[in-house]
Amino acid sequence: MAETLNRGQVVEWLSSQSVIEIAGLVKELEEKWGVKAAAPAAAAAAAPAAGAAAAPASDAKVLVSVILKSAPADKKIAVIKEVRVAVPGLGLGDAKKLVEEAPKAVKENIERAEAEEIKKKLEAAGGVVEIK
Repeated sequence: MAETLNRGQVVEWLSSQSVIEIAGLVKELEEKWGVKAAAPAAAAAAAPAAGAAAAPASDAKVLVSVILKSAPADKKIAVIKEVRVAVPGLGLGDAKKLVEEAPKAVKENIERAEAEEIKKKLEAAGGVVEIK
């Protein structure tokens, strides 16, 4: 009767093997199960190499942050209002604190188009803004 191993025992055994032995095991399992072990990132990394047409789409996916550098005292109320528009659900007190503690990130990890729109509105309200 075959011995049953638990996950911890399998991990322990794999940890004791060399990289070459593990690579051989992976190849054997691929053949037995009829699959190919490939990191999902490898397929995603290969996609932009498809040509120049893919470049604009990948540029749109670059995530940036909108940083409020400062807000003049006479424009703070208008900037606070725009911060609340940019960050739905942000309370008045939190928006005020963010503006007063500038430089601070208003919104992080967003697409450049959204960041440009937020920057435009904050600058129109009197804020000094940058996109990183």
